Amino acid sequence: MAAEGIEGGQRIRRRRVFYLPGYDPFHPRRYRELYRKEGAEQARLCGYEIALRPSPKDDRYGWQVTASIEGAVCESWIEVLVWSDIVKASMSDSIAATYAQLLRTAWIYLSTGALWRLTRLRKGPTIAALYPVLFLLLQLLLALALAAGAGMVLGSLLHRLAGLLAAPLVLWLVLRWFRAKDNRVFAWYLMHDYAWSAQHYGAYPRALEARLAAFCARIRAALEEADPADEVLVVGHSSGAYLGVSVLADLLRECPARPGRELSFLSLGQVVPMVSYLPKAQRLRADLQFLASSQDLTWIDVSAPGDGCSFALCDPVSVSVPVPEGRRWPLVLSAAFTRTLSPARWQALRWRWFRLHFQYLCAFDQLPGRVDDYDYFRITAGPLSLAARLGARQPSRSRKEALLNRYQDLAP
Repeated sequence: MAAEGIEGGQRIRRRRVFYLPGYDPFHPRRYRELYRKEGAEQARLCGYEIALRPSPKDDRYGWQVTASIEGAVCESWIEVLVWSDIVKASMSDSIAATYAQLLRTAWIYLSTGALWRLTRLRKGPTIAALYPVLFLLLQLLLALALAAGAGMVLGSLLHRLAGLLAAPLVLWLVLRWFRAKDNRVFAWYLMHDYAWSAQHYGAYPRALEARLAAFCARIRAALEEADPADEVLVVGHSSGAYLGVSVLADLLRECPARPGRELSFLSLGQVVPMVSYLPKAQRLRADLQFLASSQDLTWIDVSAPGDGCSFALCDPVSVSVPVPEGRRWPLVLSAAFTRTLSPARWQALRWRWFRLHFQYLCAFDQLPGRVDDYDYFRITAGPLSLAARLGARQPSRSRKEALLNRYQDLAP
């Protein structure tokens, strides 16, 4: 493809990318392999070249990308900001503890009134939040029925005491089996996810605050390098989107971006209201309001109505807090799955909700081929900055901006 729209002042030769994943307990190598596989497919479909190699051996996890796109060569170093250890620590192995989390999380969202307001905002992610609750309750009912049946049979065949002793064992074995098979339905995983987000009524746990400070320091170091990259790009996906908001707000309060050093933020499939609509999320709400009026970065928010796990096309600032004076960001755009995926591909994926939530990081097989298309690999490895590539786009006409949040305070 010709280097349409690329001017000398916009050309990116070196880029640093910091990827902030969502609530994910897996090793960050999965994101490298996903990038390798899907990047190669997108390059094949669009006719450009992209190659990966390992990053230098140090204490950070990432990879380097060399790409020849739109008539230019660009080098990108992509680093995953790891918090999977915090996620793992929050995921209880105890069946009883998981059901206790279920009750507590349901109580938090119901008692604060957040659930009803989230439903009015977007039904899809609210249904996704109710899904693990209902699924785990259904599993419990089935396990209780099987345990009761086993107890009655053993009680009649052997002894009443045998039935009484067998019933709890059967109950535990059935629930353990359901949990072992959760990689197909993700009910237990999602329950841990929502419980973690709600556990402190929207406030960040101490361990997470410490990790966000470390992330902030890593990004600051990239901006302050003697020979800095042309662009420092932060990508926040799912829960990582609101963590990215807080990291960048902290960074820019302490150290505004230097002239000539481009700082960009790409939020993908965000679930900001799941936290910002809780009473103790003052920190996040203040960060949203601060970042919305910042002149030191470009913030593009991309989602798609086909992603039932995100608050698609909900402006994360407008729906959470009163719009600040001088508001600039985010620019809310749609990835438009029904247009950017072929009909056959869309039909194959449309009911795979969890997979669609990761589509932003994957190849699209029906991109029109314009410079300003949403293409994750052009954005992270191509010769245009985020502002140059997407900043001139008009915001989605389908975006939602209604402020339905009961809690709008910005200080504890």
